[in-house]
Amino acid sequence: MTDAPTDLLLPLPDDWRRALAVVAHPDDLEYGCAAAIAAWTDAGHEVAYVLATRGEAGIDTLEPARCGPLREREQRASAAVVGVSVVEFLDHRDGVVEYGTALRRDIAAAIRRHRPELVITLNHRDTWGGTVWNTPDHVAVGRATLDAAGDAGNRWIFPDLVEQGLEPWDDVRWVAVAGSPHPTHAVDATPGLDRAVASLLEHRTYLETLTDQDPETYARDFLTGHARAAGERFGGTPAVAFEVFPR
Repeated sequence: MTDAPTDLLLPLPDDWRRALAVVAHPDDLEYGCAAAIAAWTDAGHEVAYVLATRGEAGIDTLEPARCGPLREREQRASAAVVGVSVVEFLDHRDGVVEYGTALRRDIAAAIRRHRPELVITLNHRDTWGGTVWNTPDHVAVGRATLDAAGDAGNRWIFPDLVEQGLEPWDDVRWVAVAGSPHPTHAVDATPGLDRAVASLLEHRTYLETLTDQDPETYARDFLTGHARAAGERFGGTPAVAFEVFPR
């Protein structure tokens, strides 16, 4: 008898009611896991978004004062496509987000406000795998989110949050990291893939500066390619992959 493969992705648990997605920039979730979010909201799960920045430094031809509000509008429209109506911004500066207690406090406060069982973030590792370097904002926000999931449950860390009426929340059960080079779990992308493409396309201004391709062709090829690649370890079903940290 041969051994079963050891690198297959497990189904991400779905016995939860509320999720909070915390990322650095507008479009991070659309590149990372919007297909999974669409499937979750269809199934009646509540999902809210918290973004550390407004992505104001993301378009070279637009100064931050104009770019930030535009990207915020695109992010809210993008979230609505996959059934998310709550989108919050922490107003850290795009491109220079610093890992530290200030960021952890802001994310812990968001976790206490929304009281999720599942927290979602983006790859916090130095690379996307191999030599493709990650950005400092992604690393800082992803790492701070992992730490804040614990901070949120401890009343003696950031005690001013309790004074503001944000009681500790120690019921985060998992932190799921999208885009990780070391995924462990996955979600079927098939039901939400078309909406994931439409969601990414709401970031049209950004996409038009990023690629000379037709934006719809670019978005569909990118998301379909990643879903198929993850599906090779998920029984052949196109998937969104996550590295899951139980708590």
